[in-house]
Amino acid sequence: MKFTAQQIADILEGEVYGNPDEEVSTLSKIEEGKRGSLTFLSNPKYHSYLYTTNASVAIVNKTFIPEKEVSTTLIKVNDAYESFAKLLEFYNEVKNNKTGREQPSFLSDTAKVGTNEYIGAFAYIGENVVIGDNVKIYPNSYIGDNVVIGNNCFIFSGVKIYSETIIGNNCKIHSGTIIGADGFGFVPDKNGEYKAVPQIGNVIIEDCVDIGSNATIDRATLGSTIIRKGVKLDNQIQIAHNVEIGKNTVIAAQTGIAGSTKIGENCIIGGQVGFAGHLVIGNNVSIQGQSGITKNLKDGETVQGTPAMNYSDYYKSYVHFKKLPEIANKLHNLEKSGILK
Repeated sequence: MKFTAQQIADILEGEVYGNPDEEVSTLSKIEEGKRGSLTFLSNPKYHSYLYTTNASVAIVNKTFIPEKEVSTTLIKVNDAYESFAKLLEFYNEVKNNKTGREQPSFLSDTAKVGTNEYIGAFAYIGENVVIGDNVKIYPNSYIGDNVVIGNNCFIFSGVKIYSETIIGNNCKIHSGTIIGADGFGFVPDKNGEYKAVPQIGNVIIEDCVDIGSNATIDRATLGSTIIRKGVKLDNQIQIAHNVEIGKNTVIAAQTGIAGSTKIGENCIIGGQVGFAGHLVIGNNVSIQGQSGITKNLKDGETVQGTPAMNYSDYYKSYVHFKKLPEIANKLHNLEKSGILK
């Protein structure tokens, strides 16, 4: 797929300096640019590469003034980084704009599918499923009975969505993710053997949620596990039954959230964070990576460590922790000298 510099400038509302008919068919870093590729320059540290790159077209800020001759065609815009991100989004939409139904795939007679759909080979769509417009379901995906999927969603290869799940509009779910599996609910009987508690709730995912690869979101025991609007989940995240995650919260990889914990809006959660169950986490909370959350957190708190503590207190404590061998050695010498007993 090829685009001219002028076509790209029209998309970005920019201005071409050079050959408006210069064609590109791929994207590249400025330091790795090759003929036929498009790149961008926004960081002053990379200015020197503009004079040596082989990229055919480069997006730059309107304020950029070359210090010497540039052979690359330039597209000048208000914000090169923002414009390149917009172009990436456009490129991704064009690349993923597949339509039609590949065979073999299974679509239940009772399922309802909107317009402009794509259903990939070996996909399975169960009874009474409702799918909106412009939904792309990639090969080897499973959509269980009574699932509802809104408009403009991407369900990538190998995703498994169990029955009764509800997914809003403009969501992306990446490969290997499983939504709606049973929550981890077991009770011991009189013989000490664990029996499964039926998990009869569901999962609700609101609009504009992105879920990375190999994440797992368990269905509720009763009621719903809820992922609110605008939440962004990284790869390999575990969300247990009856968890609720508030609007626009972002969570990095390998985080685990135990059952019935409620996380507020606009929180930022680092990687490998562990949450105990039945906690309430406020809004605008920041949690540093590898922290262990064992108690409720108020709005606006920033914490780190296991068990987690105030961010500044953690770093003050860590200064002393690093010196523990030195402190222990001093204590030992004081004991030997008889000063300490």
